[in-house]
Amino acid sequence: MSHHPTLSVVIPVYNEEAVLTELFARLYPALDALNTAYEVIFINDGSRDRSPALLLDQQNKRPDVTRVILFSGNFGQHSAILAGFAHVRGEIAVTLDADLQNPPEEIHKLLAAYREGHDYVGSIRDMRRGDAWWRGAASKLLNRIREKTTRIKMTDQGCMLRAYSRRIVELINQTREVRTFIPALAYTFAMNPTEVVVAHAERAAGESKYSFYQLLRLNFDLMTGFSLVPLQMFSLLGMLVAVGSALTYLALMVYRMTTLPMREALLAMLDRDILEFFLIGMVLFGLGLVGEYVGRIYLQVRDRPRYVIDRVVEQAPAFPAGASDIASARNLA
Repeated sequence: MSHHPTLSVVIPVYNEEAVLTELFARLYPALDALNTAYEVIFINDGSRDRSPALLLDQQNKRPDVTRVILFSGNFGQHSAILAGFAHVRGEIAVTLDADLQNPPEEIHKLLAAYREGHDYVGSIRDMRRGDAWWRGAASKLLNRIREKTTRIKMTDQGCMLRAYSRRIVELINQTREVRTFIPALAYTFAMNPTEVVVAHAERAAGESKYSFYQLLRLNFDLMTGFSLVPLQMFSLLGMLVAVGSALTYLALMVYRMTTLPMREALLAMLDRDILEFFLIGMVLFGLGLVGEYVGRIYLQVRDRPRYVIDRVVEQAPAFPAGASDIASARNLA
């Protein structure tokens, strides 16, 4: 293995037994064709199928360029990427999903943009294939909300294929946020970000690990982790509701004085029930929003490890006597 490769490819793996063989068959030829020194870092995120065995077998076949990090449990995709970033040796790190929806043959486009001087290269899926219609609609809606609240511009935040300069990787490694969204965090550190259009394909096998709730959860984390706008907007909305309610009651009082008794009773019932339900809903929404921020503080102050590594399988580097591997395996991070 080159101890200082130019390119580090970071791939989180969770129950991808059905697709790994095809991934290996396409990934390594695509990387070999780049004529660039590279390494591939697989992070097994507590898979319950044969994924760990397949990863170890591949490491045995290509030990010079393959490293495998085995988690002791399931800590999530972003924790897996953080673990990969803690071990990269390359000048540029590229993240890639294992499901082949982003073809590894597209990596060269990100490298070309990086060589043009961009320190962070996002990607936009050309045509989303194999995804349910609601995923595309929900993604567009949440992208607009996120951009308005955080000022972070990502056309396609759900695309894993991204490139990060070494400087950005090191800055991400310095952060200790328990819950974060890595592409958004990288965007805040980037000096010259850009995006490129990449091909998209249906999953080669298996099924998506993200449900609608998980996608919603991800966007809540993104907005509450990078902006106070949701709290500020809720405060403003609360003031508007209070003023609107007062004006509505004044208008109803005037109207009752000039209307029939039956209509007066109906209006009294409607304004009591509907307005109460609306205000109760607003209060519950506000409590939930405040709870999001309090929950983030709670998770942060506990200061628990973001992930626990069982072991790192790699070819032992032959450093000169007295030298140390700056990316050596760490059991806790």
